[in-house]
Amino acid sequence: PGTSEEVAPPLQQSFMIPKKEINMVSDMAKWKRSQAYADYMGFILTLNEGVRGKKLTCEYKVSEVGEDLQSFPQDAEALCVLSGWEIREVTSGQKLPIEKLVALLNTLDRWIDETPPVDQPSRFGNKAFRTWYAKLDQEAEKLVATVIPKHLADAAPEVAVYLKESVGNSTRIDYGTGHEAAFAAFLCCLCKIGVLRVDDQMAIVFKVFNRYLEVMRKLQKTYRMEPAGSQGVWGLDDFQFLPFIWGSSQLIDHPNLEPRHFVDEKVVNENHKDFMFLECILFITEMKTGPFAEHSNQLWNISAVPSWSKVNQGLIRMYKAECLEKFPVIQHFKFGSLLPIQPVTS
Repeated sequence: PGTSEEVAPPLQQSFMIPKKEINMVSDMAKWKRSQAYADYMGFILTLNEGVRGKKLTCEYKVSEVGEDLQSFPQDAEALCVLSGWEIREVTSGQKLPIEKLVALLNTLDRWIDETPPVDQPSRFGNKAFRTWYAKLDQEAEKLVATVIPKHLADAAPEVAVYLKESVGNSTRIDYGTGHEAAFAAFLCCLCKIGVLRVDDQMAIVFKVFNRYLEVMRKLQKTYRMEPAGSQGVWGLDDFQFLPFIWGSSQLIDHPNLEPRHFVDEKVVNENHKDFMFLECILFITEMKTGPFAEHSNQLWNISAVPSWSKVNQGLIRMYKAECLEKFPVIQHFKFGSLLPIQPVTS
């Protein structure tokens, strides 16, 4: 007979609707000890290694999870060559989970086009965002069901919560790193149920997360969303954090781009399509006026760090301190069967 120590395989898993568990500052210790924290941070760092030294436009292999597979044998892979936006399937019938996720994000993008901002007195926080959000709220489970195989359908309601949490707050019409974290948690859950695989690292960041970023930037611009809990000029960025981590990893050991170059407009214009970090810088300079050193002081300071690996290590430390260990961010995080609040079992 199996001991209670054994983790049931995902197919016997009882899924649940994730809920808040961090209700006061003293609960933060519970979060840092939790299985959720360990798994979330492990996921972020695994992706960090996976994209190290790689361009957004490079070619890589993506796994395929078939509808009919009750388990996920190692050879159930479509060897795909993804170069830029072309997807050539070498062996395969249906769409890959990565493509399905991109299609899901394309749907969210299309809904923005179908929900133009309304005329209102205040420049910020356009109320049309609430109409757009209501549509996602209503359709999220169906959207998630298109990504996961039928035998895992029971996971859809749990996983969909993270998708709904990842696009900003519809009451305040704001967006911040907690929402970004919910999207990373959404991807982490898809890995835990076997829809995405560890060897999909580059596709997860370059295809899915990068598309997510494009859609978030469009939301932020279209509905003039407020930064959630922004530290103003002292924060890294008003809205995002993860693309700076993964984007700095992409640049480790680059033959000629050094951290000091990202404040050079010409360098950014010539290289942003290959590197997530530079794409972030480009978006900031489009959205803000005035000297870079003034509107983005932290990033300006980072440009003086000698190497990308130092930048990367520093940003990971900063992410833990400024996002994951801040009560105002983590109080909104939700815990379920896939990202449990229970302490790490080791």
